[in-house]
Amino acid sequence: MRFLATLITALLLATSTQAEGVLKSLTSLDATKAWQGVGRINLGSSGFCTGTLIAPDLVLTAAHCFFDNTGARTDDSEIEFLAGWQHGRASAYRGAKRSVIHPDYVYKGRGNVDKVSSDLALIQLDQPIKNPSIRPFNTAVEVGRGQEVQVISYAKHRENSPSIQETCNVLARDPGVYVTSCDVDFGSSGAPIFAIQNGEPVILSVVSAKAEWRSQKVALGVGLDQRLSVLLSEIEYNDGVFRRVDTGASRVALQSGIQPSGALFIKP
Repeated sequence: MRFLATLITALLLATSTQAEGVLKSLTSLDATKAWQGVGRINLGSSGFCTGTLIAPDLVLTAAHCFFDNTGARTDDSEIEFLAGWQHGRASAYRGAKRSVIHPDYVYKGRGNVDKVSSDLALIQLDQPIKNPSIRPFNTAVEVGRGQEVQVISYAKHRENSPSIQETCNVLARDPGVYVTSCDVDFGSSGAPIFAIQNGEPVILSVVSAKAEWRSQKVALGVGLDQRLSVLLSEIEYNDGVFRRVDTGASRVALQSGIQPSGALFIKP
């Protein structure tokens, strides 16, 4: 693949021609009203990530969130989703019935991006969220390079309220991976990257890692495509009915010019 060969050119063009929005904290109820389906995922003593409701009982996030520094998998009993978490309160609190990671994902440490293209996971909540003010989001299949997107996330030093970057850009893409100019930090893993379609935000991707290229900060996101369908097929859904779909896999080769790190926030 010539992913990074074209990425350098894409980054140079993007930084010179496209404006970026500023990351803003959503500190009021009015500001967060439309985003209650985005929440913080607490992971026992390991830390936290960001997740998004895509069905009353399903939360989309990143697979690497469920592994600690030793590579041990976080037990489902230690996973909690806090919908609309803001200043010590959530619009809904739910535990995990179970979590499912993409079958192609193998944890190899937080500095490794070989598996970005499969860094996707679902949490099936122990109870559906039926509050009408907490709206699940739809998902998008694909958006091309240069598309304006936005990201909402929790992160280190802003873990008690979500922040939004209303304008960032898709700089380059490869099957399974989007490179964006979105501003992310530790804790942003699993955060939704939204595109606006027909006036509504739809999830294009979730944040997998933050990276740098010659001091240019970028965020790597995993595309949904068939990956989400694979996860849905593994979740028992609607009283024992499974969604069975054709599976697909993709690979991404990233060269040493990109220096990544996972965006899971680990507590000290």
